[in-house]
Amino acid sequence: MQTSIDRIWNDLEWLASCPRFAETERLEECRSYCERSLSESGWQVNRVHFQSRGKDRLWQGVNLVCPPQTADKPVLIIGAHLDSREETPGADDNASAVAVLLECARLFSSWPADAAVGLELVVFDLEELGMLGGEHHAVLCRQNDRDVAGMVSLEMLGYCSHEPGSQQFPPEIADRYPSVGNFIGIVGNQNSGAMIDSFVTAFGTVPALRTESLQVPENGHLFPPTRLSDHSPFWDHGYPALMVTDTSWMRNPHYHEPSDTPETLDREFLHKVAEGVVAAIDAAARTRNAFR
Repeated sequence: MQTSIDRIWNDLEWLASCPRFAETERLEECRSYCERSLSESGWQVNRVHFQSRGKDRLWQGVNLVCPPQTADKPVLIIGAHLDSREETPGADDNASAVAVLLECARLFSSWPADAAVGLELVVFDLEELGMLGGEHHAVLCRQNDRDVAGMVSLEMLGYCSHEPGSQQFPPEIADRYPSVGNFIGIVGNQNSGAMIDSFVTAFGTVPALRTESLQVPENGHLFPPTRLSDHSPFWDHGYPALMVTDTSWMRNPHYHEPSDTPETLDREFLHKVAEGVVAAIDAAARTRNAFR
């Protein structure tokens, strides 16, 4: 399947034209934009309203959920959070990932009837307030006893640097990984080994895309940075889940800053990452007993 960086970039630029903070009119505009794009790609889009208590008050949120076309198979959930912080247009965090998700929606609008899993797409809300949208969806999955083969959170996909020393890591793992920030990271927990292997293999089919992986024990509580996206509630509810990421502030100096704009991102790198995501989803569709 051929991804289009022009389509991805157009979506990214539109979403990242100004901040998309929780409960704001701009966030609703961006949510409607995503809703239209998903619908035009042939997906049923459900607005799932929820309220959740953040650090300071009760917040109102809306997840956009595109359910799988078949309900009798384990489901693979691919998601990305739409909201940004108040002070940033959030090009990398997280318009880059939402734009890739919208491209996946276009390419997988006709999901094969004989696929090993069903595919569900989710645009999450209120991630910046503590993964509240991800928590709501994970709770619903557990309450409804859904057969979740795995969940993937796309989290900041477009920042790349080829400068020596551009990549930072905590001291306890720094000697295991490159010091140049030109790779994509795949992070899973103790239950996600098969998912990690599958995604690393699929991403490896993309020419000149470097991939590094990390598997953390105890749902990442010993390494808190690995929990900072919507996959972590799925870890906590017992599901295998991954975060695909450019490593956020460990590489990108514009993280949560007004300077997180499209001009700071690498089109070629983002295009390769999108191809890796598509390759991984396609592989999951063709793999019996995916991730188990």
